[in-house]
Amino acid sequence: SSQRAIADYLDTETARIDALIAKKGSMRGLIVSRRMNVLTEALRGSFLDAGEVAPSPLQWLDVQPLAWPAAKLTFLASLGSGHTPSRQHPEWWTDCTIPWITTGEVAQVRDDRREVVAETRERISELGLANSSATLHPAGTVFLCRTASAGYSGIMGVDMATSQDFATWTCGPRLLPRFLLLCLRAMRQDLLGRLAMGSTHKTIYMPDIEALRIPLPSIAEQQRVLDAVDERLSRLDQVADGLATQVRLLVEHRQALITAAVTGELQVPGVAA
Repeated sequence: SSQRAIADYLDTETARIDALIAKKGSMRGLIVSRRMNVLTEALRGSFLDAGEVAPSPLQWLDVQPLAWPAAKLTFLASLGSGHTPSRQHPEWWTDCTIPWITTGEVAQVRDDRREVVAETRERISELGLANSSATLHPAGTVFLCRTASAGYSGIMGVDMATSQDFATWTCGPRLLPRFLLLCLRAMRQDLLGRLAMGSTHKTIYMPDIEALRIPLPSIAEQQRVLDAVDERLSRLDQVADGLATQVRLLVEHRQALITAAVTGELQVPGVAA
């Protein structure tokens, strides 16, 4: 019957579309992996003439240029954290004007495409800041979530405070915030696999954070590394965006086919109108 023919046609076409969507999804997954590889290659010195390389003393990096020492992060940046003002004092939660990074902000940086967080869902007050262990960190401070969404990182776009779920680094003159961010993102799997403890929620503890080391090129080399990374990630992100658009159009086409079948508007080859 024509109904059976339409149903068969619809099954065939939606299966074909679903296969295309799955294939493009796999391609997007490869791009995510390639993005991470770009970060690792950058810290191996692959994108500039960094001289001879040797096995890295860092557990999250296999090789690095001999000219780049493995420097303890606390020698290069001021380590900090945050706090939550007591909710038992409602007066500390009025006139809240200070941006306050909580685990809710991790969604902004989870795909690693955004580096700077300029807006937060919650704010704290001057009084809450004064009556807690929270600290106002300057714009440019790098943050790392160390609890529920452990391992994700970004840079403060304005002066901000954080909850106790974060470690922060305010960089000194020998370290660019964006280069530190690159290192933190490159070491994420190591942070989660080797350092993060806890069965329900992974937690990266402060003693481990205090012990972190990174490769340290000169400031000029750090900038050159970042420029090379930006160029490569930009190309990958353009491909990823193109794939996302294709998937969206395929999903719309699939739905349109089903709608046309339900409304009787679907013209199936070989079936009389």
